[in-house]
Amino acid sequence: MRNKYIESFEQAQVENKNVPAFRAGDTLRVAVNIKEGEKTRVQNFEGLCIALRGQGTGKTFMVRKIGANSIGVERIFPLYSDSIESIEVLRRGRIRRAKLFYLRDLKGKAARIKELRRK
Repeated sequence: MRNKYIESFEQAQVENKNVPAFRAGDTLRVAVNIKEGEKTRVQNFEGLCIALRGQGTGKTFMVRKIGANSIGVERIFPLYSDSIESIEVLRRGRIRRAKLFYLRDLKGKAARIKELRRK
């Protein structure tokens, strides 16, 4: 049971954010604001969403991509963070699990997710 004042505050924080509907198995492009000294720039992190967790303003999602020398890189993003510029859904994945942690053990073509075909 959550406090009604905290819930109303969180609702006000969530309302002004534009977040697309996505789930685990979708390929995302997350534009993140990065501050280097005095300058800020936007860097894209593109990869497969492997997990969603939490609720309200504490909701987070985990994105995994394959970096240089086929090394897996995972980042956890708070969904309603101010550092996230935008989230773009590139592909919808056809999966049967909520958490795709088994992909950590797979390499190459075995780690691919089939695309969801919409009619």
